[in-house]
Parts: sequence; structure tokens; C-alpha cells
Amino acid sequence: MDIAAAPRSNPAQNFYERAATRLSFVVPPGLTDPAITPTRGDHDIDPVMEAIAQVRPIRPAAVLIPVIDRAEPAVLLTQRTTGLTSHAGQIAFPGGKLDPTDTSPLAAALREAEEEVGLDRRFVHPIGYLDVYMTTLGFRIVPTLARVDPDFKLTLSPAEVHDAFEVPLRFLMQPDNYQRRRREWRGMMRTTYAIPFGDRDIWGVTAGILRNLYERICA
Repeated sequence: MDIAAAPRSNPAQNFYERAATRLSFVVPPGLTDPAITPTRGDHDIDPVMEAIAQVRPIRPAAVLIPVIDRAEPAVLLTQRTTGLTSHAGQIAFPGGKLDPTDTSPLAAALREAEEEVGLDRRFVHPIGYLDVYMTTLGFRIVPTLARVDPDFKLTLSPAEVHDAFEVPLRFLMQPDNYQRRRREWRGMMRTTYAIPFGDRDIWGVTAGILRNLYERICA
């Protein structure tokens, strides 16, 4: 599906409708079961990463994919602060590890979005889960797609988030904007997806999840 062909009154209406029919809130079984290897993850384009991930402890996590319902819909992303011990300075979705008090991946994603960028859940309308995404470090992430009312206000947590910005949904749903790139990681070369956007570089897990979003909803 090409969202550019959607009605002018709402360029993303077809996107929302397709997402609602293709996604659900059934928690994928690969989130915590070590006997199940998620089909999506860093190993999508770099099979060596699967062997590395399999020997890591499983770390269940959730992120929110907030699609802001503007005239030109956009996805809200964050840039992490440079002083963090992991993923410092990288482009990310609001999200993090599941806490024992979280009743579901959705609850975790909403909580993290409030803590990291001050996104009030009253403005968030969840649509459903994408596939579990397995990272090389053992995180198994449940991405939650949501439509967000545009009149929200953000308050960034400086300990975690340096900046928040928007990328047009139309841009992210064009497969030609995805590159395959080789990067050094802990002394070895690995292949990841990358999405150059202006002076920002969206790559790794975030780009991989966005690619899954495109394939689940628009391909």
C-alpha cells in the first residue's frame, strides 16, 4: 500500500484502517519463552546476530511507536542523551524494560513514554502490537503502534532524552529510504538497516522496527 494514494483529507486513514485489521493486543509468545526465537530482529539482515542473541539473558521490553495524527502524520522519535551507559546519543522510540508492575507491554510503553518525554496517555490511542523484535543484546521488544492526538505537550527527561523530533510517516513508509549499512560493533562488523533523515541517522533497532512496521502495514 502507498499511503500517498490515501484521501487528501487524511493521508494516513488507509494506514490506520489497515493497522487496525492487521494488529492486535495478543502478546506474542516469543517475548519471554527461550524456546521460541522471534522471527524479527537484528538477525533479519545479519544471521550471525541470532547466534549471539541466543546466549544472552532474555530481557523483555516494550516501545511506543507514536504516529501523530496531523494533516501530514509523523512518527515521534527521541535522541537519547550522550551520558547513558547504553545506546547513548542514538535515535530511539520511547520505551524500555518491562517492570514487574507493568500489566502488559502496552502498559510499559505508555509508562515509559510518560517518564521519558512526558507524553500524556490521554492523547494516545493504541492500535496494536508489531512482531517481537530480538536484539543482539538479548532484548525482546514489543513495539506498540498508536495514534496520537496532535495537541499534546512534551516534557523531556534530561537524564534519558536529549531531544524529540518528528519524521513524516510518508517518508518512513517508503522502502527506498531504507539502506543496509555495515558498522563495527564490539570489534566485529555487523549489518543493520539505516534511514538517513536530514542531519539525523536512524539506524539499528529503531530502523529495524520501522522496517517491520512498513512490511506489516504497507507492503
